[in-house]
Amino acid sequence: MTRIVCLGAGSSSFGQSTLITLLRSEVLNGAELALVDTNPESLAIITDFANWLNSAWNCRKTITSHISHKTALKDADFVISAVEVQPREQLWREDFERTLPLGIRQPYAENGGPGGFAHAARNVNSILEIVHAMEEDCPHAWFINFTNPMHRICYLIHKYSKIKVVGLCHQLAAGYAMVAKALAPQYQLSGADEFLSTHADSCNDKPMANMATQGIEHFAIKAAGLNHFTWLLELRDRKTGEDLYPRFRQAWQELPESFEPLTHRIFDAFGLFPIPGDEHLCEYLPWMTDADEKPWQKFDISLYDWDYFAEHRDQMWQQLKQDLQAGAPSEDYACAHSEGAIEIIEAILTDSNLLWEAVNIPNEGLIEGLPEDAIVELSAVISRSGIHGQAISSIPKGITSLLQREVVTSQLCIDAVVKGDRTLALQSLLLDPNINDLDQAEDVLEKILFNAGHFLPQFFVR
Repeated sequence: MTRIVCLGAGSSSFGQSTLITLLRSEVLNGAELALVDTNPESLAIITDFANWLNSAWNCRKTITSHISHKTALKDADFVISAVEVQPREQLWREDFERTLPLGIRQPYAENGGPGGFAHAARNVNSILEIVHAMEEDCPHAWFINFTNPMHRICYLIHKYSKIKVVGLCHQLAAGYAMVAKALAPQYQLSGADEFLSTHADSCNDKPMANMATQGIEHFAIKAAGLNHFTWLLELRDRKTGEDLYPRFRQAWQELPESFEPLTHRIFDAFGLFPIPGDEHLCEYLPWMTDADEKPWQKFDISLYDWDYFAEHRDQMWQQLKQDLQAGAPSEDYACAHSEGAIEIIEAILTDSNLLWEAVNIPNEGLIEGLPEDAIVELSAVISRSGIHGQAISSIPKGITSLLQREVVTSQLCIDAVVKGDRTLALQSLLLDPNINDLDQAEDVLEKILFNAGHFLPQFFVR
């Protein structure tokens, strides 16, 4: 019997969609799904939800519920994690606002910058506790990670445990959507005029999803780099194999410059198309925080709407409670999109040699110029023997340099937090593209440690 543990099962971003695809999998008939969430209310709701669908759809799964990973991990085959220190939106806002008095206006503050440092640091000790427990209870299990900052968390697991780790992210869909928008006239694709931005805004969700779906149908992307910092290496017609990069390059130049303006400039300057869209791309670039130039205005980089998404999560839970009382599940639930976990699990169990276009795994010679233990994002073939990344030809030196800086910054962050080493932490911040002053870096570090001290006791042990 396959045993799958879902950590952070109540996650609004990944919990429902991942759980639905696991339940509907025929490969997993007879499997146990162990749901774990430290929030008792969220856990109760998501457990009722899983049992409701399992019964209504005759999914033939066994559902168990756990308030702690300690009772869930024994003999697991796969551990899917979307854990986050809560309250997510409030902490994210604080990460952004904390640096404003110091003269640093971060462009986004989730995965890069001082916000990325703080975000990763808060999760280190809880993740380590989980993977060290896995070493005892399920040492051969795969850890499938959804938690951001993706390559920092995956590096933590790879470097400081014996657990196999793969990180999954849906951001490649933004690349497909942008390619589809540019090539829409040539392929008679619908909805391109409604797709106005990749920004995290509810009004963009359906237009971008529509273009991404059509893009995946018609095109094949080969991309590589780091999570939220990947680059389009090849673009082909999915049916004929025709090289579409020249046609795409020309079509992209004909789009209005107001559409993803930062992506336009970086594509022009570095010669390869950046996949993630402006709001993720901006976090890793050293030209996005100048107080005089205000590049966030120039490139229309909007902040994450913390209030909206916190309210949206509450509304989601209320809707779920109502649906549980309404009888049979609606067809909307059956149409949940996959986040990739089910494809990875099924490919390993069935030895299918599945090609998956975006996984986050240790480099181990896959991308020249990056450390062997860097966590890189690229395509891989997945089978019972493991997840085998597809090595790529060299990336242009300028792009490699940007990637190297982010890798070292993020690895120093994780090394510093694991060891409680302020010197390494300072080095990480000094390499960060958001920071341009020694005193400023020291002040940022002290503010982070002061505000997150209860998550980071290792920095205060003498």
